[in-house]
Amino acid sequence: MLRTFATTFILLVFSFHAFPQSIHYEVYAFRYCGAFNDQPYSLKQLVLDAPEAATGKAAFMFWLIKGENSRNILVDAGFSNDIEDAKDFAITNFIRPDSLLSSMGLKPADITDIIITHPHWDHIDGVDLFPKAHVWMQKEDYNYFVGAVWQANSGGFNKRDVRKIVEVNLEKRLTLVDGDNKEIIPGIHVYTGSRHTYNSQYVAVNTGSGNVVIASDNAYTYYNIDHLKSAAAGSTFDPKGYINAIRRMKTIVSDPRYIIPGHDAEVFSKFPLVAENVVRIK
Repeated sequence: MLRTFATTFILLVFSFHAFPQSIHYEVYAFRYCGAFNDQPYSLKQLVLDAPEAATGKAAFMFWLIKGENSRNILVDAGFSNDIEDAKDFAITNFIRPDSLLSSMGLKPADITDIIITHPHWDHIDGVDLFPKAHVWMQKEDYNYFVGAVWQANSGGFNKRDVRKIVEVNLEKRLTLVDGDNKEIIPGIHVYTGSRHTYNSQYVAVNTGSGNVVIASDNAYTYYNIDHLKSAAAGSTFDPKGYINAIRRMKTIVSDPRYIIPGHDAEVFSKFPLVAENVVRIK
């Protein structure tokens, strides 16, 4: 009897170490400012072949992945309000991303990681607000951003953000992810294919009750997701790839509502409010 118990116990211990339990996370969306004076805008600005009458409301947002493993992971870092590019978007109710995190009891130094989906100014400019965070970015996107983009079309990019991400690299806080379908942190995968920028990535998070996909600008709006529409002309290197990426996102989640677009204010009415300008994706 004792021998059987001891054998069973050893097998259980071996199984636990050989097959470790998955890490589960909570996912939150933060709206750090509105756009276009909080008025409806024509979806044709973001969605290829959207109907003339179709409108939406835009928001600038970033996301927090809060883990059982004590990791506080941001997906994108927002921007600081002194950036010139923001002036074209009639920004309203701006709260700097590091300040907004205080509503969840977090200080900038509490952020352990930042996953940059792509290096447009509204997603990467705030990277210097979190001085202890380790940053994850696609290798091809990084190389294009710090290199060839400045010899071609620099729309959507900002020179000061090149300096910021190079500084992160010099501080040895940058991991360049090389390719598609990579588990970069236990329970967190990144995927490519949309080519919103040269090799933009989106993020799948294991919440324990299913996956959440943080699409960021790899699916600008719910209209892109619901109608399988590409980003507007000039907003992706590969319109077919953009649509195929959305199709793929739908295979990763149990319900398309758990695909979170990058600039759709409707996110903040679809999910439960946990603090002002913060919803939990559940």
